[in-house]
Amino acid sequence: MDAATTDETIQSNIRTASRPSELRITDLRVAEIIGAPFTSVLIKIYTNQGIVGFGEVRDGASATYALMLKSRLLGENPCDVDRLFRRIKQFGGHGRQGGGVSGIEIALWDLAGKAYGVPIYQMLGGKFRDRVRCYCDTDAERPSGTETGRRLKARMDMGFTFLKMDLGLMQIADIPGAVVAPAGSLEGYRVHPERGPAKTLEDRRARNAIYDTHNVRHPFSGLHFTDKGIDLLEQYIHEVREVIGYEVPLAIDHVGHISLQNGIRLARRIEKYVPAWLEDVIPWQYTEQYRQLQDATTVPICTGEDIYLKEGFEPLLKSGGVSVIHPDLLTSGGILETKKIGDMAQDHGVAMAIHMAESPIAAMAAAHVAVATENFMALEYHSVEVDWWDDIVTGLPKPLVNDGFIEMPDKPGLGIDDVVDDVIVQHLQPGVAGIWQATKQWDDEYSWDRTWS
Repeated sequence: MDAATTDETIQSNIRTASRPSELRITDLRVAEIIGAPFTSVLIKIYTNQGIVGFGEVRDGASATYALMLKSRLLGENPCDVDRLFRRIKQFGGHGRQGGGVSGIEIALWDLAGKAYGVPIYQMLGGKFRDRVRCYCDTDAERPSGTETGRRLKARMDMGFTFLKMDLGLMQIADIPGAVVAPAGSLEGYRVHPERGPAKTLEDRRARNAIYDTHNVRHPFSGLHFTDKGIDLLEQYIHEVREVIGYEVPLAIDHVGHISLQNGIRLARRIEKYVPAWLEDVIPWQYTEQYRQLQDATTVPICTGEDIYLKEGFEPLLKSGGVSVIHPDLLTSGGILETKKIGDMAQDHGVAMAIHMAESPIAAMAAAHVAVATENFMALEYHSVEVDWWDDIVTGLPKPLVNDGFIEMPDKPGLGIDDVVDDVIVQHLQPGVAGIWQATKQWDDEYSWDRTWS
């Protein structure tokens, strides 16, 4: 073989679709969907080399959280993930406010992985496991532990080896004598603030009143479980365990807007049913109250889905107030930040579960962190009843969650080939006209962002 032929053979086998050092961000667009299982905003970041990165804004959050960052990313190399994250992270916050920064960070990692031809987990240091255990989150829609137990048993029959259910205020709110509450206050917790255009100013005012009710922190709600209420909640979980047995871990969520003292009472009563954890009993900001709660019970205490950045987790970990942390990548700061959070938790002897109630994009981002973090326990899956969930993307196994696990592919980036427009256009949020529409109005958004002088 002559030199010219050899050179031609080499050139034909070199992947030239991406030259990472010359990769540049050219556009950012979104698609706003509903029902997967909640509202979600999918992100596409486009580049000058035709590679597209996928991300997602946290369920229930606004697309604006991502779009407002576009002008700070155009022209940049998306492979500089950490540098760009440090530039934009000041525009995130706790809860859904972390969604824009976090979703963009995920899309940057997807682009970097595609540019270099490696899966994201490899760029995080490699794998501790080949598949991701998913816990099946199951809303308790009826005040019947036996009925909820049957629904959970059906999840077990599907292969799930880790479960979660609701146990708290909403299971007993309609039972006379179960809850002590200021007159009329329970009504505000039965509904959530609506989305979309309001018909009148009075409609807006009523919607805002519901919003305000849900933003009263637990110590100030005035809600208390009576002894009857505690008995009923214990009976509820007893009935569940009678159906599903004790071989499978069962986590507890959605206790309601109750006080530390009521949380302690409930935790002590359900210890015998061996919960995997008791989640978000009080707002995560009350570090000292979390320490008191964990000290008062043998039930592992868990929180974290609304905490932004690793420094937000540090006080809880140092206090000993949690046994399990539960970040959501779409709030916590994305992929690398959540990996750092998990490693910090491990240093304190604390396990990490991951919250996830969005599309396969968020699921795969979380899965890459899960396989790359040693103290990972289980990843939430909340879309069992969403029959089109797997159809949102291409390139992944179907079903993605199979027998309760996600088998990790070794494809570049997130492992997703594309988003299926024909599917997502059928599930647009109310008032949204289309998908991936031009966002030039955000190209030149500007402010002097430095936070010091």
